[in-house]
Amino acid sequence: MTSAKTVLIIEDDASLRYALANKCKSAGLNVLEATEGESGLQRALLEHPDLILLDLLLPQRDGMSVVTDLRKDPWGKTAKVIILSNMSETEKVAEALEHRVFEYRVKSDVAIDSVLESIRSHLGIEVAKK
Repeated sequence: MTSAKTVLIIEDDASLRYALANKCKSAGLNVLEATEGESGLQRALLEHPDLILLDLLLPQRDGMSVVTDLRKDPWGKTAKVIILSNMSETEKVAEALEHRVFEYRVKSDVAIDSVLESIRSHLGIEVAKK
């Protein structure tokens, strides 16, 4: 039996972080959490989660600098990252894609179930048929 995949949620909005974490846990995923950029980056580099959900507007260190430094690390070069942000400016999306993020999702346009579908897809997790 394979061990459960791990998702790191780097999000300062407590209610969204809680909702995402609960949805992931109910889907059988292990969840790590960070509330600001610097601790999120350190946690990612230490624990090597299977996927990172990353907000861009974070205390101490913004998400774009987190992904920039993540890509400098041998493990982080290929880490799976999904950006969840309220910022929908074309320049931010383009910058994120230059850093090889898997997806850029605007929070106001996405349901948590849709985020979970993306996580499952990127991690190769099939949904059990009922």
